[in-house]
Amino acid sequence: MDGGGGTADAVAMWRALLARRGGARAALPAPADAQAALLRDLFAPLTEPPVAADGAFVTAHLAQSLDGRIATAAGVSRWISGAADITHTHRLRALHHAIIVGAGTVKHDDPRLTTREVEGQCPVRVVLDTDRRLHHGHLVFQDGLPTLLACAEDAASPCGGAEILRLPRAERGLDLRALVAALRARGLTHLFVEGGGVTVGRFLAAGLIDRLHVAVAPLLLGSGIPSLALPGIDRPEQGIRFPMVVHRLGDDMLFDCAIDRRTTS
Repeated sequence: MDGGGGTADAVAMWRALLARRGGARAALPAPADAQAALLRDLFAPLTEPPVAADGAFVTAHLAQSLDGRIATAAGVSRWISGAADITHTHRLRALHHAIIVGAGTVKHDDPRLTTREVEGQCPVRVVLDTDRRLHHGHLVFQDGLPTLLACAEDAASPCGGAEILRLPRAERGLDLRALVAALRARGLTHLFVEGGGVTVGRFLAAGLIDRLHVAVAPLLLGSGIPSLALPGIDRPEQGIRFPMVVHRLGDDMLFDCAIDRRTTS
């Protein structure tokens, strides 16, 4: 596959961004065309050193229909967004040290969570499975790539195929701040929360998201699984308001949201 874009300038930009993932802090080249400029605008902020006190930078991504659904009522999400957003997701994977998904995403989609669509190293895969619901037959446990299964300290014996990361329980699921700290202790500072909506919602509610990318497809499902699950509020001003830039991504619209650890009040 190409280096993250079709033109020579876009490939050069992508490789410069990948070098930043590896720790290089050289200035990015000036974009010479629209593809290179889009790569710089979308991804350069994600490669900056973390400024949060926990030493991590956390990005999240969701793909949803125009009526706010990330999957049908049966849990089917392939494919709500188009090919350009799929490539975009693989780029996000390649620029982060670890990718985080919930057990529901693994159960319904059985993803590989690799960077096969773009040039770049596969991140460490982190599967959140609080009570050990998953079995060892899922793809992420079969290919030998670095994988962590995060479960509660008191959960049952975990399956093979993944290193176990035991964490304290929170009110719902795992203690996400403990998760971020444990990953940071392993040198994994740039974290990508790929889904699903419950997992991304829990990170948002905990004030742990720095950047959120939401791809909105020209599609109406009418019913299905909502995009985000967040605690309820009484007034709009209590919600999370943030700066945002919109980009065209194939047939989809991509909302690039600078959350900067904001949370509901």
